[in-house]
Amino acid sequence: MHTYLILLALLAGLFSTPLRGQGRKPVEADYYRMTTVPVPEGIHLEVGGVETLPDGSLAVCTRRGDVWIIENPGMKKGTQPNFRLFASGLHEPLGIAYLDGALYTAQRGELTKLIDENGDRIADVYETIYAWPLSAHYHEYSFGPKIAPDSSFFVTCNVAFGDEEWWRGESRVPWRGWTLNIREDGTIQPWATGMRSPAGIGMIDGEFFYTDNQGDWIGSGAVWYVPKGSFIGHPAGLKWTGMEGSPLSLTTEQLYAVADPMQVKEKGQYIKPENIRNEENPNLLYQMKEKFPEFQLPAVILPHGILGISNTEIVIDETDGKFGPFSGQAFVGDQGQSKIMRVVLEKIDGQYQGVAFDFRSGFQSGVLRMDWDNSGNLFAGETNRGWGSAGTTNSGLQYLSWTGKTPFEMKTVKAMPDGFEIELTMPASLESAEDLDSYSGKSYTYKYHPVYGSPQINIEEITFKGVKVSDDGMKIRLVTDHIRPHYVHEIYVNGLVARENGNGVLHPTFYYTLHNLPSGPKLSPGETSTYRSSVSTRRPVKPVTPKPVVKATTPTDAEITPLLNKNTCSACHQKDTRVVGPAFTSIAKRKYSNEKILELIYNPQPKNWPEYATPMAPMPQVSREDALKIAAWINALDN
Repeated sequence: MHTYLILLALLAGLFSTPLRGQGRKPVEADYYRMTTVPVPEGIHLEVGGVETLPDGSLAVCTRRGDVWIIENPGMKKGTQPNFRLFASGLHEPLGIAYLDGALYTAQRGELTKLIDENGDRIADVYETIYAWPLSAHYHEYSFGPKIAPDSSFFVTCNVAFGDEEWWRGESRVPWRGWTLNIREDGTIQPWATGMRSPAGIGMIDGEFFYTDNQGDWIGSGAVWYVPKGSFIGHPAGLKWTGMEGSPLSLTTEQLYAVADPMQVKEKGQYIKPENIRNEENPNLLYQMKEKFPEFQLPAVILPHGILGISNTEIVIDETDGKFGPFSGQAFVGDQGQSKIMRVVLEKIDGQYQGVAFDFRSGFQSGVLRMDWDNSGNLFAGETNRGWGSAGTTNSGLQYLSWTGKTPFEMKTVKAMPDGFEIELTMPASLESAEDLDSYSGKSYTYKYHPVYGSPQINIEEITFKGVKVSDDGMKIRLVTDHIRPHYVHEIYVNGLVARENGNGVLHPTFYYTLHNLPSGPKLSPGETSTYRSSVSTRRPVKPVTPKPVVKATTPTDAEITPLLNKNTCSACHQKDTRVVGPAFTSIAKRKYSNEKILELIYNPQPKNWPEYATPMAPMPQVSREDALKIAAWINALDN
């Protein structure tokens, strides 16, 4: 009997195993496993900073003012981690770093050094390295530090918001909206300004980079390179450019003479500026740089609602392959969408630019801080209190481990004189790679204006006129005439499949921010394939009897999902689950008319949903046709 059961089990396993190229579609978890670190009862791990220490333990600071040393955070051989309270009583530290035996953290108002003098893993000395002013506004967060090659520290300072103009970022005290470079002896150098909410900071090849969130004057989140004396775009910090030590001379008045701040009063009250639909000549960042050289263009734009809504920490994979095939690449967290993206930079004519991809979603809370441990696991410190996130847990500590399986992915994308070159993690099938119908895309940019965020504008379709595939199937050269400097190029490779197993690309879209084209030879027409499966008669096509069209009164879930994804609605809303915004079923219960939902898509009213921390931005890029289909589907959910 026992032998018979074993035989049945083996047969069941044989016939349940998908054949190569068939079966279920691969998912992120097949390649990067997510593990939750158990937190002892009574410890509130709203993580503000994560740092791996030389002995393999993890230093974690929390928004509640504690610093914990976590021994065995990776839970080797199934054992539990051990939490030790290292320091407490800090003022919302939002970053932590280790240098020469001490820990450093940025509190709201100072850079603090924590020293354990007797080796008992408890801080004996809390030393102020440098303190900066505070106005006591709730939004005056401070982030960092990151350690530069010369052992100095980079710290970034959030803006406050106006009392009357509650939507407008302002710098009430010196160095709000700035990056500061601080030395161990307490001397500082104001480094750059134009930051709004600079929660994500990182060092890449010894240079300082940061991420910002969509908001007023910031059309979309992005990764910026921040050289000394640069201006990112938010005007609040320009208030202090006349102070001693400022590396900039640009003034608020000079900027506002070119970029209208839209400060309008009616009946004695300021009116919140709104996006102007079909605006003829909006200001664009690259145009502002032509007028003001201090402007620093984003190296890689992370399109809002697609690659996050509140971008955070930047870390570099220096695990020597322990984390898979992406060594040397940058990983960027996102607090609002509770996920991590991949970014690869290149420098052309002195300007950083590059590509971004989705990587791993599904974290239990908002991803704020990250670091690798000595085993090549990527730890994510999480929080969402007051900020909202797709992951509904208030806080947490999780880590990703590479399973050893290589996903079929675009490893990187480079700009070419006549298009783009895609490098893959494994060979593509020649049939799919040489088919121009496997590729499509669009390009767009964002407005530079004082409105909260920006829709995608100047959208143009990208078509490809030729493709060249390397002999080994690992590189694909796409040729197009539709390249625009300073625009995002969003390219889909939905038709591409792997040679070995027939799987599609796990994340089939890349987002390349292009500033300059490299020099070099272009491909001649004779070097590329122009084959399109949609129009070729190379293979016979079996005639198909068309099915009768049944007109539905409302769109189905299957019909509406592509519209929700295309218009980035699914970034903040799900059908039945509260995420950053309310579930569609909750909206349906409000019993708005279709036309009212259309109006609210174009002009959201955050006051209607006061329990949600993140207000919805206007979505004027959604076509009326799409918006009415979405509205009809939402209203059908209430039946």
